[in-house]
Amino acid sequence: MTSLKGGIWDMIIINVKDGESLDKALKRFKKKFEKTGVLRELRSRQAFEKKSITRRHEIKHAIYKQNMNAETV
Repeated sequence: MTSLKGGIWDMIIINVKDGESLDKALKRFKKKFEKTGVLRELRSRQAFEKKSITRRHEIKHAIYKQNMNAETV
């Protein structure tokens, strides 16, 4: 189950195709679950972080990504 804005719960549905291995279906489920960001949000809520520190992390991450793009180009 994944939480959506407003406190509504929605289930992740994966249709297993005929002849598809369970490993492939499980891989699709994991990818879909990861996109929802539930685990990321859960980890971020384990300990309170001030907004200034959160902003600092975002800026550091943006600088890192910008440097990575500059190296590849």
